[in-house]
Amino acid sequence: MTVYLLAGGGTAGHVNPLLAVADRLRERDPGAEVLVLGTAEGLEARLVPARGYELLTIAKVPFPRRPNGAAVRFPKRFRDSVAEVREIITQRGVDVVVGFGGYVSTPAYLAARRLGVPVAIHEANAKPGLANRLGSRWAETVGVVFSGTPLRHAEVVGMPLRREIEQLDRAALRGTAAEFFGLDPDRPVLLATGGSLGARRINRTMTASAEAVTAAGWQVLHITGANSDVSDPGIADYRMLEYADRMDLALSVADAAVSRAGAATVSELAALGIPSVLVPYPVGNGEQRFNAADVVAAGGAVLVDDADFTPEWVAETVLPLLADEGRVAGMAAAAASVGHRDGTDRMIDLIDAASGANAGGTAADA
Repeated sequence: MTVYLLAGGGTAGHVNPLLAVADRLRERDPGAEVLVLGTAEGLEARLVPARGYELLTIAKVPFPRRPNGAAVRFPKRFRDSVAEVREIITQRGVDVVVGFGGYVSTPAYLAARRLGVPVAIHEANAKPGLANRLGSRWAETVGVVFSGTPLRHAEVVGMPLRREIEQLDRAALRGTAAEFFGLDPDRPVLLATGGSLGARRINRTMTASAEAVTAAGWQVLHITGANSDVSDPGIADYRMLEYADRMDLALSVADAAVSRAGAATVSELAALGIPSVLVPYPVGNGEQRFNAADVVAAGGAVLVDDADFTPEWVAETVLPLLADEGRVAGMAAAAASVGHRDGTDRMIDLIDAASGANAGGTAADA
């Protein structure tokens, strides 16, 4: 029986691909033991047990960014975290550690290295985090979503996707999806979404552009997300929802999309061949712009800065795009050319390769 320790968490960007891989490992070998390492505070604390996996938690020990009390306490707390993971690996007989980034991954990589246990890494973002940059130095295999991700030994595998997205038959579901959202299946649909929390710029610009887009012959499915500050314009052919619990149907009916450029969103749109206007989140380390690079370079998406995504830009750029059926079709094909529906299986292959790799000598390096 193979024992896997999957390390990652904190955000959906880490937890969702982790769970996709966990599900596939369990489907392939029901006798395998799949353990998940996380923290008690992250999203994994709710999602992992709900999916039926054992969650093993360690303390959240963020790397200090400035000299203060936390920086003074950091070395001992971090050593304690590594020791905790070493004990887990030893006691549970872990055969391979699979890391997805986040606070718990760094101690997991170090503990595995010191015990001579092989490591496989998955990095979802084009701009990798500190944990995966460190772990990739000695990991047996490293899978990435985007081609420009600067990690050692990186191999593009794509994003491990939810089964319902991976196997989605958009054409077969279009009629059902249109009925579900009250749309006409014979007319094109523009999906606008800023993610579960919403995006103020996307929400405001899309509602301000509602009449122009629908007058151009397109229907709009606008998912505002939580904390939205816009009101439904009440226009025919414009459907506004705060949340869609059937995103598979939303993606089935979408002929084009306006969205943020999170790694999961970009990956799903490309895998399904949906052309898009991507509006990267303007705060943080700029990773969303990097996430969009491959599909934009292929011609499957148009990139626009958050500050520039205005009703005037929609009128000047988006409306002519939507009016050109040939260009929309070409963008759809271009998006699909850089998308991967088999990211889960490709990552499983890398885990198998890591498990079979000779990790001899790593324990001596500790």
